[in-house]
Amino acid sequence: MTRAQTVLLYCAIVVLAVLACAAAFPGLLATHDPLQTDVRAALLPPSADHPFGTDQSGRDVYSRVVHGAGRSIGIGLLATGVALAAGLLVGALAGLAPRAVDTTLMRVNDVLMAFPEFLVALVVVALLGPGPVNIAIAVTLAAVPVYIRLARVQTRTLRSAEHVEAARILGVRPIPAFLRHVVPGVLGSLSVLATIGIGSSILAAAGLSFLGLGPSEPTPEWGLMLAGGRNVLGQAWWIAVFPGLAITLTVISATIVGRILRARAEGRTT
Repeated sequence: MTRAQTVLLYCAIVVLAVLACAAAFPGLLATHDPLQTDVRAALLPPSADHPFGTDQSGRDVYSRVVHGAGRSIGIGLLATGVALAAGLLVGALAGLAPRAVDTTLMRVNDVLMAFPEFLVALVVVALLGPGPVNIAIAVTLAAVPVYIRLARVQTRTLRSAEHVEAARILGVRPIPAFLRHVVPGVLGSLSVLATIGIGSSILAAAGLSFLGLGPSEPTPEWGLMLAGGRNVLGQAWWIAVFPGLAITLTVISATIVGRILRARAEGRTT
């Protein structure tokens, strides 16, 4: 790893650590009640009392960004975790199944992968209806095909590896041999991919919320806050800019960590 990569990695980890703290313990970082309104303090610019200014209802934008971290990051983590588990299950099944089953599963998977993830998520939300739970389901279904493809490839590669064959020769039954020697390797590859996928899931969830398909007001959520400030950018830019920066920093930091981990897993330096 080069020095520049090391610096980027440490910066990304620090950003993610701060965001994780905000998501887990928002009360430690927030300075105001994110739902408290004060029409007399509406649209105040950033100041010592309100570091990120206030919105149209006089709510503290900084506190809303802090409290919004839990919902925005939580949806991304939940969607990525479920997609990883589903991808591992279906991908491993395809890798071990007879050729006809494998071919059928992969053709369906290829059709899903032909469409952009955000478009798939948008269609799913349109069918299920708006709401944070449906957004999590939509983002999960949109992300699953990538994990299925990787899990299937890794399963087919590892099941014929020398250490797996040695376990079989020594009398280890197929299922224990698979769980002990194949699943950890597949899960390791999927975990590296999931690090990058977290950023994509958070971005997709924020995009759906921006379109009005997620939580409703006055819930503090980054995509919803971004949508709330788009009509007053010329008058109060801070309402949309700071939640937008939070989304950007989260996605970039998660992507940096994921790409560096993937490069190390593949034995590359760049």
